[in-house]
Amino acid sequence: MSDEAQDKPYVVEYYYKTRWGHADEFLRLYRKNHHPILKKQIETGRILSLSIVRPKLHATEDGRWDFRVTIVWKNIQVTNDGFSEEDLARQMYPDQETFKKEEQRRFEILRAHWDVPVVEVDAES
Repeated sequence: MSDEAQDKPYVVEYYYKTRWGHADEFLRLYRKNHHPILKKQIETGRILSLSIVRPKLHATEDGRWDFRVTIVWKNIQVTNDGFSEEDLARQMYPDQETFKKEEQRRFEILRAHWDVPVVEVDAES
């Protein structure tokens, strides 16, 4: 990878597919426990931006997803720099028993989760 490519923002789309009827519960738990951790990383400059979207209409079951979280990382290196979200979570959530229980529940109600790094394509060339 060139130095220029390493210095560019790195975009990853994170897809979440919940069990039917559990999307609102997933979003509540995500907002309570995980989103604040990501916001702290925005404050430190590791993450440049973050957005969350959901489909307005439904899709077929095989292509269905409930939430797409797009994170623009500062660069690709920060995604593998030894930063510990677990350490940050311990600082932010002193009641680790509740935090871990709620995070476990958030993943129990998922049917699928996948991450898709994306790159910009020049439409003119």
